[in-house]
Amino acid sequence: MEGVLLSVHVLASIVFIGGSAIATSLFPRYAPTTAPVPVPVPAGAAPAPPATEGERNRAVAAAMHRISRGYGVAGIVVPVVGIALAVTQGRMGEIWITLSMILTAAAAAILALLIVPRQREALDTPDDGTRLRSLSMLAGVYNLLWAVVVVMMIVRPGS
Repeated sequence: MEGVLLSVHVLASIVFIGGSAIATSLFPRYAPTTAPVPVPVPAGAAPAPPATEGERNRAVAAAMHRISRGYGVAGIVVPVVGIALAVTQGRMGEIWITLSMILTAAAAAILALLIVPRQREALDTPDDGTRLRSLSMLAGVYNLLWAVVVVMMIVRPGS
């Protein structure tokens, strides 16, 4: 039974947490921003090539938002199976399990309460990029929390 729980825990982590981590990181790159103000061209000067939005693509950003939200919801499998595994192994009282649960809850709160709603706002009402910078920072914090949890799962402090 432990082997099945561990396999589900690791696979769900890779697919759902990894997928949401990538999607939250990529969203700011593709999210729309307000168009820059055109610069007047002096008389006689060759006009500059038209400014492009580069990689900005609302459809891709919307897909990243759906992945962030959907994989975040599906990611509940990871702590549920992880807790079942810890109970099966008799490790629920170990500090690294408790710390992992706290960091997991913090990551989930950042995703559900900050990242996903701000992604929706960025899609609905693009701004000059200020919101996208904060989303990039939040994605970094979200990913860092998961990296710490992964390291704790591998190293098991105190072992």
